[in-house]
Amino acid sequence: MSALLRGLSDPGAGEELIEKGKELDKHYIPPRYPNSVPEGAPMDYYTRGEAEKAIENGKAVIEFCEDRIS
Repeated sequence: MSALLRGLSDPGAGEELIEKGKELDKHYIPPRYPNSVPEGAPMDYYTRGEAEKAIENGKAVIEFCEDRIS
């Protein structure tokens, strides 16, 4: 996500949004693969706060994209 945002020619994708993309990058592989963590399931390693932050970051990226499309 962060690489895509960084690669945009639109200067509106500032460092703050790229940082949000970096946080989202960390959620790409572990939740999808049950053996990505040493013990238990990936869901056992997430907190409610992390999940809520990921949702906020995702919404920020979506809003940025929607603003550029419309």
